Amino acid sequence: MRCASWRFAGEANNLAPWKTVPEECAGYVRDYMTGKAYRFDLEMAAKETLVYARSLKIADDGKDAWVFDIDETLLSNLPYYSDHAFGLEIFNGQEFDKWVEKASAPAIESSWKVYEEILGLGFKIFLLTGRSERHHNVTVENLKRAGFRDWQKLILRESHDHGKTATMYKSERRQEIASDGYRILGNSGDQWSDLLGYSPSSRSFKLPNPMYFIP
Repeated sequence: MRCASWRFAGEANNLAPWKTVPEECAGYVRDYMTGKAYRFDLEMAAKETLVYARSLKIADDGKDAWVFDIDETLLSNLPYYSDHAFGLEIFNGQEFDKWVEKASAPAIESSWKVYEEILGLGFKIFLLTGRSERHHNVTVENLKRAGFRDWQKLILRESHDHGKTATMYKSERRQEIASDGYRILGNSGDQWSDLLGYSPSSRSFKLPNPMYFIP
């Protein structure tokens, strides 16, 4: 398999749903995630995000909003995935929960810079994550420890959201944000399910992540 082509197909949303990185691409994904290419791709996404954000005229009513995913968008779980074969292993929710509860995921540096500037431009920031509501406190702790601050609202999956695809869950939550009078001008996430569906943002930015797929 040509692993660079496989990764590109995933980033372009051309792959059928997949559960693990192909075995023959495990080394490629490891090298990508731990090398310069991943950082360069994150920085390119950050650069284009800020070009767009700076081009907008923010209204005075405080209703211009930006939505951020959390995992692999603001916070990096590379310390966890480095111990779990960078996506080659089947996802283990219990093991990942143990990692989440440590509240020690570092910030993605380029995303932190984007976050700070978007906050400074006057956007209201909504954090929309697939994490469970039971992880609310540790998620807040981790975000603050990593340098994130002053978000408008942190939205996590509640009990009635379990069983929904991420696309459906996040669409519903964006619709609620819009129903409260906010204009979602930007949305940043590492999964297409962060960005697709109804109540989309005016423009979305996809960050790279070849380690896992969330429908």
